[in-house]
Amino acid sequence: FFWLFLNVWLFWKTFLLYYQGLQYYYLHQMLGLGLCVSRASASVLNVNCCLVLLPMCRVLLAFLRGSQKVASRKTRRLLDKSKTFHVTCGVTICIFSVLHVAAHLVNALNFSENYSEDFLALNAANYRGEDPRKLLFATVPGLTGVIMVLVLFLMCTASTYAIRVSNYDIFWYTHNLFFVFYMLLMLHVSGGVLKYQTNLEEHPPGCFNPNKTLEENMTVPKAFEETFPDYTTERFPEDLSVPEPFVQNNFMRICSEEPKFQSHFPETWFWISGPLCLYCVERLYRYIRSNKPVTITSVISHPSNVLEVRMMKADFKARPGQYVILHCPRVSTLESHPFTLTMCPTDTKATFGVHLKVVGDWTERFRDLLLLHSNQDTEILPIFQQRRYPKLYVDGPFGSPFEESLNYEVSLCVAGGIGVTPFASVLNTLLDGWKCYKLRRLYFIWVCRDIESFRWFADLLCMLHDKLWQENRPDYINIQLYLSQTDGIQKIIGEKYQALNSRLLIGRPRWKLLFDEIAKCNRRKTIGVFCCGPNKISKILHKLSNSSNSYGTRFEYNKESFS
Repeated sequence: FFWLFLNVWLFWKTFLLYYQGLQYYYLHQMLGLGLCVSRASASVLNVNCCLVLLPMCRVLLAFLRGSQKVASRKTRRLLDKSKTFHVTCGVTICIFSVLHVAAHLVNALNFSENYSEDFLALNAANYRGEDPRKLLFATVPGLTGVIMVLVLFLMCTASTYAIRVSNYDIFWYTHNLFFVFYMLLMLHVSGGVLKYQTNLEEHPPGCFNPNKTLEENMTVPKAFEETFPDYTTERFPEDLSVPEPFVQNNFMRICSEEPKFQSHFPETWFWISGPLCLYCVERLYRYIRSNKPVTITSVISHPSNVLEVRMMKADFKARPGQYVILHCPRVSTLESHPFTLTMCPTDTKATFGVHLKVVGDWTERFRDLLLLHSNQDTEILPIFQQRRYPKLYVDGPFGSPFEESLNYEVSLCVAGGIGVTPFASVLNTLLDGWKCYKLRRLYFIWVCRDIESFRWFADLLCMLHDKLWQENRPDYINIQLYLSQTDGIQKIIGEKYQALNSRLLIGRPRWKLLFDEIAKCNRRKTIGVFCCGPNKISKILHKLSNSSNSYGTRFEYNKESFS
């Protein structure tokens, strides 16, 4: 809402500038309010088209989040809102594009109907009554504007939640039309259709030129009446015949020359050239960095259509909570997808891995390429049993809010189903050693629909549990597993995972009681709340984090979102 308010304020200030500015007097006479609305909306579009690219500079965001230059946790949490800011700028562009298009449709009609022989340089039309459609489809600004509207319509409709869930490919390919949009935008503003007067001193708007009879019916808008007295006036020469409209007034502004008009320099170039170049340089850097394929060491097939891929790559470093983007040319030439790291490389091992749930065309094709038989429920397929793995490229790593989970003294991590993946890398890191981090207590809540899903990381949870017991810190981690559906409860985890059986609960968490208990046990502390799961759970946690409690405990909410 704050960003919307700033855009409305900028729109209104620009509107007044063009409505009251003397340099736009004659253009305002010709176009009316269409001039003000079109220019005001254009100023808002310039700002948002500039800023919408910055949240997509993933390398820059990851650098700022991990560098000491952004020491404040509040500032780093603002960086985690990059996706929300990107979406907000996109919605703003759509809204003000509608205003901009509507205003220019009115302008095209007014250019045709209000064609003036006195100001030929100001006219966009060639003659009075010219078909306005020629201005829209036969000029560079008009034609590029029409194509940009079509591109923007495709990008906006394909960005809706329904399209992204049902067919991610459509969203992916249409969203990459942004480059076409920006190239057209560069051409669109180079037409110079709207012009301003440059010689206000020599030709005050509405003045009388003795050498040329001006239109007698031209009236001065009220917006300009208070501004005119600022100009120096001369007494009308007595030896000249006084035109009839000026007989009642002995004083008249005399202009020494005809008005001169000039097109604005395309300000849009200033706004978008910097962010566009920055984005292109970053994409080039990412392409060079990810150009070398990784070595797939093993593939593990887990229950409930989950696949684990373990890889190695030279000089690859990552922090727990970060994510990478996988690109497999044999699956798709252009398409790539983000996946959270579930295992990060350390000083002693170079292996890193991801877990991916097979739910779409891309993941299905990727699974079929990795496994010998797509229906084989093999736990691990070593290299000598596996056909040659396809080439796989890794772009990243990139930052996410879960990097902060180790920087709180107390953290609450809530996962829903496959949303456990960002916490897996945190748990793996704690397994290697927890004393070097600020974190001293971790509440881990995992909600799944079926009992088999807990097997994804059951070994990891048991190893971490046993390690903490051996080090006499059993209270370091509080594990709670919730089974939301009771079907198949007879298949409960056996003796191998006995430590988890006592922590398995049936039903859904009672979030309010859970927050109250955590607040009571951690009085006057700041607790980081991290959630990766369904929106319903996320909204509940967000609301509870913002509510007050009687223990002086403060909850800071964080949510996973791929940029």
